[in-house]
Amino acid sequence: MGDFGGGGLDAGGAVREFRPMPEGKAVQSMFAGIAGRYDLANRVLSGGLDLHWRRVLVQKVAACRPKRVADLATGSGDVAFALKKKLGPAVTVEGYDFCQPMLDEANRKKATDPLLAAIPFAFGDCLALPMETASVDVITIAFGLRNLEQRDRGLKEMRRVLRPGGRLFVLEFTQPERWFRPFYYVYLKTILPLIARGLTGDKAAYDYLAGSIEAFPTKQSLTEELCNAGFSEVRAQGLSASIVAIHEGVA
Repeated sequence: MGDFGGGGLDAGGAVREFRPMPEGKAVQSMFAGIAGRYDLANRVLSGGLDLHWRRVLVQKVAACRPKRVADLATGSGDVAFALKKKLGPAVTVEGYDFCQPMLDEANRKKATDPLLAAIPFAFGDCLALPMETASVDVITIAFGLRNLEQRDRGLKEMRRVLRPGGRLFVLEFTQPERWFRPFYYVYLKTILPLIARGLTGDKAAYDYLAGSIEAFPTKQSLTEELCNAGFSEVRAQGLSASIVAIHEGVA
């Protein structure tokens, strides 16, 4: 699961070789504790930018004209809901997460809309996805890749379930543009955790967020990881001074 509109599959943080990845159970427990205030915190802490990032992601998916889409690290379901609204009833949209309280939130929210009620939300570990090989047209994962315990293994598993020519879209935090970094990291390390504590009662979860973002690879490095996992035509688009980026690759 991930912050700002995603959930998380399997485990932990990610990244540089010198920084160990958190254990999956610890991440799972942490996000379970904030599930009820998760959406509010994401909206406030991102200044509403999460809505824009999600719209760009959904537009990219829609351009692929998929028949079956799997949203991994679905969290409380916001990406899956946006996909379903855009793609319509003829397209199958599924959501997977490894944190049951987050799935409970997604199921609660979908009950208010007949179109969204068709989305199945289920337990899913990104290291062992409950889907057949070459069965999915598009996979999305928003703010969850950072939380995988073994990111290389997770990427290969995503490629396994994608049909040949299918596409993976990763919406994730990245290293911002150089001019913006001093301001961004002051906010990320000092202001954001304090606001988060007021909203969720759990400052530690957002201290983790700051650390995992700082440790996450650059766009170039993650592009290389996607290529190493077997994806082709890999490209990345930075958004909002490259606070986040959308990576895509073809299976």
